[in-house]
Amino acid sequence: MFKSIQYQLYTYTVLLIIGVSATTLLFVTGKYTFVALGLILIIFCIYHLKKCYDRFNQNIIFIMNALDNGDYTFRFAESKLSTREKEINMTMNRIKEILVHARKEVIENETFLGLIIESVTTGIIIVNESGVVQKVNHSALNMLGLPVFSHLNQLKIINESYPQLFNRLRVGDSLQISLTTEKEEIAVSIHVSQILLKRGVMRIITLNNISDELETKEIESWNRLIRVLTHEIMNSIAPITSLSESMQFVLRDFKYLKDIKDFKELRSNSLEAFETIHTTASGLLSFVESYRKFTSFPQPKKERFDLTALVEKVVKLHERALREYNIQFRIPSAEPVIAFADESQIQQVLINLLKNAIEATETVEMRLIEISIRQETEHLFVDVANTGKPIPLDVLPHIFVPFFTTKQDGSGIGLSISRYIMRLHGGTLKHFVSPEGITVFRIVISCLKQSAGCL
Repeated sequence: MFKSIQYQLYTYTVLLIIGVSATTLLFVTGKYTFVALGLILIIFCIYHLKKCYDRFNQNIIFIMNALDNGDYTFRFAESKLSTREKEINMTMNRIKEILVHARKEVIENETFLGLIIESVTTGIIIVNESGVVQKVNHSALNMLGLPVFSHLNQLKIINESYPQLFNRLRVGDSLQISLTTEKEEIAVSIHVSQILLKRGVMRIITLNNISDELETKEIESWNRLIRVLTHEIMNSIAPITSLSESMQFVLRDFKYLKDIKDFKELRSNSLEAFETIHTTASGLLSFVESYRKFTSFPQPKKERFDLTALVEKVVKLHERALREYNIQFRIPSAEPVIAFADESQIQQVLINLLKNAIEATETVEMRLIEISIRQETEHLFVDVANTGKPIPLDVLPHIFVPFFTTKQDGSGIGLSISRYIMRLHGGTLKHFVSPEGITVFRIVISCLKQSAGCL
């Protein structure tokens, strides 16, 4: 009996070499009777060598099976063995210790990340391609008002359309929805990212409560509106009050008038004062009428129409002004584009933007206006670009504020009404400056299934 597997390997290897050499010699010399004995010795050695190697491999197979099953309690003996076996077992134990340490770090990181996910106010939902929720934090559950959330189909409880809406979300998508909790209705913005794991593609959907942000912006908008209204009304009322007081003072002293010259002067001053009052009051009424129009704008009556033809129609309405100020005009493509919207309202937006573009370019050397239409799967884009002076940075934040204007004869409702119209259509109106320094106002029309441009 050998002391170890190592010695057995050496012994059987030596015997195998001897057996092969002897059998070969006997075969060459023609002693076939003894060749059979040599072959038996070779088979015997090969069999026992295989058993020894299998015993060596058992440790590796054992450690692999244990790791695969998550069992880290094993330990290989390191005493009463040959030097070679002891080294192998020590290596196996070292590998186990490294893996145990790595596993502890992974568990610690998972715990740490789990605590972070649960502590943030952002709702986090991780779903697979089948809509099965792999992970969801308390913030998301609170926003959704669900005690348990395991599949996107559960969103039917909140809104029938939400399961389909969430299933269609892809990387880079961003939208805003309303969610009703036990206490209030909140506005939530949704953003989507993606990660590829061993178990498949996972979508990470984040939910952010933006109600406070929207309320803050709403308050800021109201404050701006109130400042504008106060400014306009005070500018109109101040002269009326002053003239009224002056007229009252003069009329009280009416009995002290001495001659016809005084009467004529009184009459002239009175007429002038009343004309001023009338003009100021008319301006105030016009301002109030503009405000009434802004606050009572009708809902759009959507129909299919050729957007390119509408642009050409609006341009014809301004041909005289374009010629007068020697402004070049360009429409890159005259191909028909079908939109589904309120044609008259879109026309009003285009008129407002083209009028502003003409006013912006009439005082510069290079006078060019371009209206381009671009169609995508879900949106139509109409860009009204001009080479006029860019809007000053201090004015830019206020351009869509109702009644804000830098023009002496402007009402300040053109851009605000235009954006309001586009939001009623489910789109928007944006301003930006191109890399070439050209001012662009972009009309964004959301394509609906009824729109031929979206099919």
